[in-house]
Amino acid sequence: MITIEKLSGFGANTAEGLARCCGSEALYLKLVNMVPDEEAFGRLSRAIGENDRDAAFEAVHALKGVLGNLSLTPMYDVASRLTELLRSRSETDCEPMLVELLKKRDELRELCAG
Repeated sequence: MITIEKLSGFGANTAEGLARCCGSEALYLKLVNMVPDEEAFGRLSRAIGENDRDAAFEAVHALKGVLGNLSLTPMYDVASRLTELLRSRSETDCEPMLVELLKKRDELRELCAG
């Protein structure tokens, strides 16, 4: 089960995230629990696999918003870098950043489950 302490250990700015949820720990934790199953992760993975940079940008930009609003800093930082890479239309390989983001997602999933 996810706790504020576990999220803080993960690197989340829990004070900021809680403030966005009007101080409701229950609401904040409920929303964080939903993140690992966010469909945008699948859309992003598919788009990068198909080299569809426009669809990848849309998916990662949506994730960046969710992650930022919940102050999930370790994930937000990766999503931000990937967003800017795709926005710039660079031909740089996005796969390493996708792998990093999915690894962070899996770490969060474990925190939510355990």
